[in-house]
Amino acid sequence: MKVLLLVVVLLVLLWLLRSGPRGGRAASPRSGSRPRAPARDAGQPVPMVACVHCGLHLPRDEAVVDGAGRSFCSEAHRLAGPR
Repeated sequence: MKVLLLVVVLLVLLWLLRSGPRGGRAASPRSGSRPRAPARDAGQPVPMVACVHCGLHLPRDEAVVDGAGRSFCSEAHRLAGPR
C-alpha cells in the first residue's frame, strides 16, 4: 500500500512540474537580451550572415552588430571579438 501511495505522489509531482506555471507564459531565457525583431513576411527570403567569432550562420535581423559593422551571434561573442 505504501508503494502505491508513493507512486501516485511521484506521478502527481511530475505532472505538476511538467505543466509549469498557470499564470501565463514562462519567461524565455532570451527575453532580456534584445528586443524581438518584427514579424517576417512568410514568403520573403531572409538574408543570412555569419558570426565572425564562431562562423554560425543566422538571420541578419537577429545578429548583434558592432561599430565596425561586423556580425556576431551573441553579445558574448561580440565582446570576445573576431577570431
